[in-house]
Amino acid sequence: MQATIAKATEFRGVGLHTGVAVRMQILPAPAGHGIVFERSDLPVGTNRIAALWKNVVPSKLCTLIENDNGIRVSTIEHIMAALSGTGILNALIRIDAGEVPILDGSAAEFVSGILDAGIDIQDAPLRAIRVTRPVEYREGDAVARLEPADHLEIDFHIDFTDKAIGRQEKSLDMANGAFVRELMDSRTFCRQSDVEAMRASGLALGGTYLNAVVIDDDKVLSPGGLRHKDEAVRHKMLDAMGDLALAGAPLLARYTGNRAGHAMTNKVLRALFAEPDAWEWVTCESDLECRLPGAGVAAYGPVNARALIAVA
Repeated sequence: MQATIAKATEFRGVGLHTGVAVRMQILPAPAGHGIVFERSDLPVGTNRIAALWKNVVPSKLCTLIENDNGIRVSTIEHIMAALSGTGILNALIRIDAGEVPILDGSAAEFVSGILDAGIDIQDAPLRAIRVTRPVEYREGDAVARLEPADHLEIDFHIDFTDKAIGRQEKSLDMANGAFVRELMDSRTFCRQSDVEAMRASGLALGGTYLNAVVIDDDKVLSPGGLRHKDEAVRHKMLDAMGDLALAGAPLLARYTGNRAGHAMTNKVLRALFAEPDAWEWVTCESDLECRLPGAGVAAYGPVNARALIAVA
């Protein structure tokens, strides 16, 4: 069955790239609504943007969506991952600025807020998108690939020269709460040497050592160090989870990312939907619903979710 958030929840912070203060609410929405962003700082009638792959426009270092009126919301990947990982398919996200708050750089606070508000199971059937044949997008050595599977799996590989990251790989079956257990608390990361270049380009204006993992070759400069030895690849998987949620429905597929990022994940979704024989709609019966990422997540509850964050 479809699901929405049981009551409104609110987040306040700053945008990672803009540095602008932002207030964001997640509100319940009816079945079939999907995930929609609403810019409350802009005129009604032009200010809503559906969180869908076809509304993604090119952007550096984040996922940015835009409607036909040119209204934009950026850095949506972490909140989209949190919604997908908790099984929320219908929600109105009201935001008073153009960028989602970065909070601690992960999706943990979003997950905790969603579970605190509760999950409302709706009396409406849930449909998923089943990938029926492999589709991939390549740029040099970078690859994003979707292939058939009976649930969502993510397999990610990264390779950095910085010793604090190096080569990392991880594979996860995303069914039944794996996102909450394994990925939600992994933070965005960057090199210290890139910080000034990003700021000179008008990016990372809200970035600090407290909302990103900053590395300098073999050193982790952020207080407390890493939450996981492989936090970097886990965060890449978190990003992929959010970007794949822009399919508009749960995906039954294996996603492989090799040095991939936001743009490549979007391009492989575009390649998928450009091929009508590469995917199909399926109605989820109970045996399939229990293999989806949000299945059973409500059992964690807000207390346990916060405990997971604290342990990390």
